[in-house]
Amino acid sequence: MTVDIICPLYNADSYIYSLHNSLINQKGVSINKIRYVLTESKDKTKEILDSLEVGYKEIKKESFSHSLVREKEAFESDADIICFISQDVVIESDSWLKKLILPIINGEAEATYSKQISKYNNIEKYTREYNYPDISYIKSKNDIPAMELNTFFFSDASSAVRRDIFVKLDGYDHKDLPTSEDMYFAYKLIKNEYRIKYCADSIVYHSHSFTLKEVYHRYKLTGKFFKDNSYLDTYKTTKTGSDMAKYILKRIIQEHRIGLLLRYPFDMAARLFGMKAGKR
Repeated sequence: MTVDIICPLYNADSYIYSLHNSLINQKGVSINKIRYVLTESKDKTKEILDSLEVGYKEIKKESFSHSLVREKEAFESDADIICFISQDVVIESDSWLKKLILPIINGEAEATYSKQISKYNNIEKYTREYNYPDISYIKSKNDIPAMELNTFFFSDASSAVRRDIFVKLDGYDHKDLPTSEDMYFAYKLIKNEYRIKYCADSIVYHSHSFTLKEVYHRYKLTGKFFKDNSYLDTYKTTKTGSDMAKYILKRIIQEHRIGLLLRYPFDMAARLFGMKAGKR
């Protein structure tokens, strides 16, 4: 089965060399096309892409949408599988893609996503641990009673889906989603009796160091997403958030991270008040 890799780019000159090399060096897969979409940038991303002699599309800033850009590329693809990645993932294994798409090829699942690890020793390290455990598993509609909202957890920082099913389900329904487009589509997959596999052996490094203001803004966008898609609140969103907060605190204490313990209440407050502001 062939695969297209879809990767939106913006001010990506510090990522693109290593990212592109890691993609073209993947083994055991049939890559049909790498579909870069460059939002007009102020750095040297365009010049680097030209020097690499790779194809890409350019769009204006006002045309960018997390959901619509990905959806358009997926609909135009002629590959069997579409793989979504973000520009800031670091791929160190040449078998990352093979391990990601093999469950789709083997018929185990219709969509998959990778394990993400943070290289920074900050709170994000523990959120990654909570969301991306060491054991792979498959999620289906039957898992909703036990997993609740986590049934629909899915990340297009590194994910794959059968293209025919993405098209059949009409992607993101042509909606301009500022965040959580991956959860939006995962909900449609699960509710339509399809399966999602979390692939713990397909690993990417995805690291951020957000200020409290940035954390607040991200969770404000997430809150707005849940307001606009309020049906998700029936799956105990508050409990899911509190469970992760408890896990983070436990891990901070276990590793005696005094600096993170001091940051913890402010970080959690930024998330909580951001969500509440978005939902208003």
